[in-house]
Amino acid sequence: MVMSLLAPVQPHDLLWGLPVSALPADAPAWVVEVVGLGHPVVVRRARVADDCVAVGVRGGTRDQRYATVMQRADISRRVQPEQLIEVTDTQVDQWPAVRALRQIRPLMDALGLPWGVAGSVGFQLACGVAVLHQLSDLDLILRTSDFFSREQAAALVAAFDESICRIDLQLQTPAGAVALREWAGASRQVLLKASDAATLVVNPWQLQECVA
Repeated sequence: MVMSLLAPVQPHDLLWGLPVSALPADAPAWVVEVVGLGHPVVVRRARVADDCVAVGVRGGTRDQRYATVMQRADISRRVQPEQLIEVTDTQVDQWPAVRALRQIRPLMDALGLPWGVAGSVGFQLACGVAVLHQLSDLDLILRTSDFFSREQAAALVAAFDESICRIDLQLQTPAGAVALREWAGASRQVLLKASDAATLVVNPWQLQECVA
């Protein structure tokens, strides 16, 4: 089923359906190959036309990342980070990042906020393409429509630091994303990543406090 053009896709969603014919003529060969194999692309933050979505193509190595645009009409399937918190494939338990996900889930659930899995763990859990390795990080998102205190952030970072692998989390605020570790730190200003720019702010939930 083709998704409605009005579907509220969000950063870190995985989308299927990008046709090879939609890629720019100068797209690298690895991008053409990956898209031709039917791998999903990940929604990224950037301003594009209303009938399009800014996406990134992921290759087999860390340096293989390619930014492009996808027509909403081409979206055939979407998987959100929140759909990836339950690991059903025991074969992926060989990877520390997946074991860390299992360990951290009770803590994340206890927050009472929507959360999900992004990055390489989310990608492999969603589509089965083998991208994980022993040193893979666990990337999470936490949807914080309301204020999330620095004290809460610091407590979460402390818990993450007890894990068997590095865990990074992005706070998804109504205005953009902030790194949990940065918000938990001592700096008065933190970097808010929005669709149009990255801006230093004092409080990501109160944009009138933005600092130029």
